[in-house]
Amino acid sequence: MSDVSVVGAGPNGLAAAVIMARAGLSVRVFEAAGTIGGGSRTKELMEPGHLHDICSAVHPMALASPFFRSFGLDRRIDLVVPEISYAAPLDGGRAGLAYKDLERTVEGLGRDGAAYRQLMAPLVERSEAVTELLMGSLLSVPRDPVALVRFGLAVLDQGTAWWNRRFMEDAAPALLSGVAAHPVGRMPSLPSAGGGLMLGTLAHTVGWPIPVGGSQAIAEALADDLRAHGGKIITGHRVTSLAEVADSRAVILDVAPSVLLELASDRLPGRYARALERFKYGNAACKVDYILSGPVPWANPEVAHAGTAHLGGTRAELAEAEADVAAGRHPRRPYVLASQPSGFDPTRAPAGRHVLWSYCHVPAGSTVDMTEAVTAQIERFAPGFRDLIVDSKVTTAAGLEAYNANYVGGDFGAGAVTLQQMLIRPVLSPSPWRTPLPGVYLSSASTPPGPGVHGMGGQHAAQLALKDVFGLPMPSLAPAAGYN
Repeated sequence: MSDVSVVGAGPNGLAAAVIMARAGLSVRVFEAAGTIGGGSRTKELMEPGHLHDICSAVHPMALASPFFRSFGLDRRIDLVVPEISYAAPLDGGRAGLAYKDLERTVEGLGRDGAAYRQLMAPLVERSEAVTELLMGSLLSVPRDPVALVRFGLAVLDQGTAWWNRRFMEDAAPALLSGVAAHPVGRMPSLPSAGGGLMLGTLAHTVGWPIPVGGSQAIAEALADDLRAHGGKIITGHRVTSLAEVADSRAVILDVAPSVLLELASDRLPGRYARALERFKYGNAACKVDYILSGPVPWANPEVAHAGTAHLGGTRAELAEAEADVAAGRHPRRPYVLASQPSGFDPTRAPAGRHVLWSYCHVPAGSTVDMTEAVTAQIERFAPGFRDLIVDSKVTTAAGLEAYNANYVGGDFGAGAVTLQQMLIRPVLSPSPWRTPLPGVYLSSASTPPGPGVHGMGGQHAAQLALKDVFGLPMPSLAPAAGYN
């Protein structure tokens, strides 16, 4: 028996558990898999000594999320912040480069530099307010209306058919489209523009950090703090019914709405249950991990200094690839995200070896192995890449769902990022983390603020539980004395 039961040891579940334990409550966490981490796991997939991030690899929210700032994540683990947050390679050895320094980025964009600055500078200047705005429910009243207006104008600029009006060349649009494609959907659109501009703002402020030792380091830091405050983690235990945790006063679920429906059986009110049934899951990813005998031989050597590369070519090519996926087709030239963490963190692979993390977007439920298409796209911008491949491992969209029940159809965002589901996630409410069942809360990426390793779904759910069930305030999350 415990005061709080948390189901799911992903970043949101662990964040909620940390908060409840810090408030002095007894907490137990149940995880179906044999290890904690959810979307932030790292393991040896192919050969010993080669560490691969299973889902997320680069963490734009690690230094910006209000939860992680309060938790002091950067004082608990080592984070490498590349000088170039991301790159958009183009044919002919050209590339758009998003430096952490906005002005350096502007300088590299030639005739489009001023236009890029005009778009991004207002967001960068109010980056903390923009982050706060997007880390909660969009139905809440913003504390900084100016940030809301600036962000809204930028989203309209890049989320409509006029998205090219300010640009004359192709590097700046490719940079913006590369981040806008992260949410998986047609471009241009307001949701893709919003997600891309948020990520772009972080790229020019806190940067896009890579955890030393792998993304697992984030989960372990959370678990260490939880255990230090008396919390317990039970792995290899799949909770199949809320009846199993009925002895807790509060239950926090880091699960998709479809899983909540299964856990609750017929206990949910009909209207709420129907809302969960209507919740839409998005298209998916096919992930390809590589072991290489050397670093990726980018045609533009500056791309090697970027933590992430968005591969697909021009804005028009990226939009075409995403339109194919939205139409249920597998693109011949897919949009590919790639990161070579071993270039920044030598603990990821033995001397002389490298690991490369990559994935492309595919239709939901796909069983297609996209290794050849992904390899060809990397080879396009890094001639000689094929010759360096020692081994590779594919995880199809269907494989992602088998790995994590929250990834319905291979949707690693646990819900389509659409205009409707930016407001209704999974229900229309200023507090969508609270379910109709007393003491039961939802904290997964299927709630605001949506996908990403930020812990905010967990924080929102935990704050409500503290208030509703225990009448307690939000505790301090600061690291104990002894952390640097």
